[in-house]
Parts: sequence; structure tokens; C-alpha cells
Amino acid sequence: MLAMARPLWKGAISFGLVTVPIGLVSAIEAREHLAFNLLHKKDGSRIVQKRFCQEEDVEVPWSDVVKGYQYAKGQYVVLTEADFDKARVPATHTFEIRKFVASGEVEDLYFDHPYYVQPDGRSATKPYALLRDALAESGKIGIGTIVLRQRESLGALEPVGDALVLTTMRFAHEIRSPKDLDVPSARQGWTDKEMKLARQLMETLSDTWDPKDFKDTYTAALREVIEAKAEGKEIAAPEKPKRGRVVDLMDALRKSLAERPLAKADSRKAPVRKRPRAGRRKAA
Repeated sequence: MLAMARPLWKGAISFGLVTVPIGLVSAIEAREHLAFNLLHKKDGSRIVQKRFCQEEDVEVPWSDVVKGYQYAKGQYVVLTEADFDKARVPATHTFEIRKFVASGEVEDLYFDHPYYVQPDGRSATKPYALLRDALAESGKIGIGTIVLRQRESLGALEPVGDALVLTTMRFAHEIRSPKDLDVPSARQGWTDKEMKLARQLMETLSDTWDPKDFKDTYTAALREVIEAKAEGKEIAAPEKPKRGRVVDLMDALRKSLAERPLAKADSRKAPVRKRPRAGRRKAA
């Protein structure tokens, strides 16, 4: 647990009349990002983006720039900082749990950014541990709202190891419905023999989850290219893997299995969990 980590937000969790003083620490490290600038191909100088008025065709300084909402074509309402202040949600600094729901009921696409939750002070240790273990034993997550950076977000509270994690969530109106997608209906479009082979192929690829098995190989390879060019060297592009077009699904499944012999069931199967681990893994 990040006991010494400096919280970016301090407040409390409340459920019923129980209050737990807490601090939030981002559970995600800033991802390595290679930043690029736009340059003039001719002389390598930076390209500068300027603000032009379409009506007068002149550059506009920041002091003359305002924010406007288009409520009809070509019609805008100009909003000032005072207008935005009127719409801000009061920061109560409390995550009030409104519902406890089964962790398997919430689909992955509702979840956004996770934060570790740490107790703030000795008095918070006991109710923190009680809430964490109660959630773990019940297989439920706590749902409520929280105000972060002057914006109200839905949130889910769940145990991960010895820590509690609060993950901000998207509201229902932010999720697009899949009803207009052109996808086949469930349990249709395949034969029993194809399903049997597909399950066997999945078994050869089944293993326990270890996040360290996966690396961002693209960023590492791109950095090598950048470093080589900076030294005046060139790196040959790797050959693209050749993938045959799938014409016969049964044939593709059989060939895939032939290349990957079935592993021993006792060594490849993941251990069975005694309870749902997190809301982002919805049961089928």
C-alpha cells in the first residue's frame, strides 16, 4: 500500500453514519510519451499555429479570445469565467456511497481512472479496514459521486489486495448504445465443431494473469529509431508478418491447434477465484 504517497485529494468516504477520512493517490504512472513538434520541411524550423478571425482575416491576441457555445448554426452564447463559476458543483470532499452493487454487474466501459485510497490518520485505520474487508467478503463495490478538479464524477470503490481503489466512472449518457452496430446475434453464426476447436485453442493460450508479461514494444522501437537517426545511423524496417487470409474457419482452427499442442490442464489453468475480483470483469 502507498502509505507514504502524497495524496492529490483529501476528503472522506461515507456510508450510513460511518465516515472514513481518506486521501487519493493516482494508481497510474504517467505513461512514457514521445512528443513531436511540427517543422518546416525546407529548413527544419518550428511551425507556429496562430489564431485568425474568419470575418476580418487578422490574427487575434489571446486577450481578445472568449469562449462561445454554438446553440444554432452561426449563433453563439459567450460564456465568461463568472458563468462557469455558477455551474460548478460544490466540492464537498466526500465520496458518499449511495449503493452497493455486485461487482460483476458493471461493464468495463463505465470505468475510467483508478485512484488508490489510503486512510488519513489513525482514527481512519479501523473503519478503512472494515469497509475494505466487508467489500471483499461480499463481492460488492460501492457506487457514489465525487467532485475532482471542479467536476462531478461517478465513482466505484473496491478492494484490490490490501488497498481500496476508487475508480472514476462515466455516466450512462456518455456511453454509446451498441444497438446500431452490425454484429451477429449471440450464440449464432458458428457450429458446435467450430466452438469445440475454438475452446481447445483458447486452452492452449490460457495462463495466469501477470501484467509484467506485456510491454510497450512500439515506444521502445520508436526510441531506437530516433536515437539511431540522431547519431546519423539508419535502422532497417522489420519485415511485416505474413498472415494468410482465412477462407475456411475449421481449417484455420485445425492448423492453429496443430501449431500449438494442448498444454497440460493442471499446469495451464488459472486458479479459480473464490469471489468476483473487480467490477471490470463481468461474468458471462
